[in-house]
Formats: sequence, structure tokens, C-alpha cells
Amino acid sequence: MTDTDFSSQRFFTREFDRHTDVLAATRAACADDMQAMLEAWETAIKAGGKILFFGNGGSAGDAQHLATELAVRYKRDRAPIASLALTTDTSSLTAIPNDYGFDYLFARQIEALGKPGDVAVGISTSGTSANVVAGLRAAQDGGLVATGFAGESGGTMLGLADPLIRVPSTTTARIQEMHLLVGHMLCGALEISLGLLPEDN
Repeated sequence: MTDTDFSSQRFFTREFDRHTDVLAATRAACADDMQAMLEAWETAIKAGGKILFFGNGGSAGDAQHLATELAVRYKRDRAPIASLALTTDTSSLTAIPNDYGFDYLFARQIEALGKPGDVAVGISTSGTSANVVAGLRAAQDGGLVATGFAGESGGTMLGLADPLIRVPSTTTARIQEMHLLVGHMLCGALEISLGLLPEDN
């Protein structure tokens, strides 16, 4: 294929078709795990706990995005919801890998900041990111609720994170799109379940 054979319209249509296919599959596969995740978040916040998000690359962006939606607001002004992304403190992000190794990046922060009853949310499209897995193990050891978002197989996170929202795809972009969609749904549902906002009709 040469450059002149490329059609942006064909590409646009194909990408939308692939997105909608995974969207439908995620809707069918993830409703129960989404409900279980919501219950874990609600229980933690009502008990005075917090939600800790972490991941690498695009998943780090998702961690920061979702933590901000909760701590600031998602739809409308309301009381803040205690949440934190473990991907934003540049001193920790450089000191921990330098002193202990990259695999301990999130585990060390969870040991420092996590409390029993908090929820740890590890995000990894592959489900095999060593530092995310180590973070979830540290969460379990510390009495936190270890949960996560992953791709189709769940990788190493399967059996470690519970609930684990697994997007039925092996394509990183599609998995990330669904992680953010379901994450947004969780933020909106949590605002309502905590009684901070009324349910939209």
C-alpha cells in the first residue's frame, strides 16, 4: 500500500466499528463487576476511607483522571470524595525506583498511605504490569480492598484483584477506552449512591 491508498474515512469507520464491537461486549460482560466495584468504593468512603488509583502510561493517565473526578467533581458541585492517584508525586516516582526498583513504585506508596478498608484500584491493560501487581499484593497485606481494571485475560491480576473489571479485548486502545467509560460510570454512580447528588432521569 502506498500513501495515496490510505483513506482516512475508511480508517475512521473501521476504528468506530471496532470500538462499538468492544463497547457491546463490555456492556454484556462487565455489569456485575462494575456493581461490585461500586459497592467496594461506597463501603470504603462511608467508613472514612479513600480510593487509591495507580497504573502505568495511559493507565497512569486514567488513574489521575478518575481520582480527580472524585476529589473535585464529576457532574456537578458536591462534597469531595477521598481519592488519590499514586502517579503524580515526582519525588516518589523517582526516589522509589532509584532506591528500591521500579516494581515497588506503587507498593511502597500503598504501604505509606493506605489504611485498612481503603480501596486500591490497579489499572493495567495486560493485567501483568509487575508494579501494579506488587501494589495490589501490598494492598492485600495492608488490609486494603484490592481491585482492578484489566483486559480480557486479566493476566496476573486475575485472582488477586476482586472485583476485577476485565474488558473483553486484547487491543490496548479499546481496553483503555472502556476503562475510562466504566470509570466514569463508577464516578457518577458513586456520587448518587453516597447521596451527594440525585439520580438523573
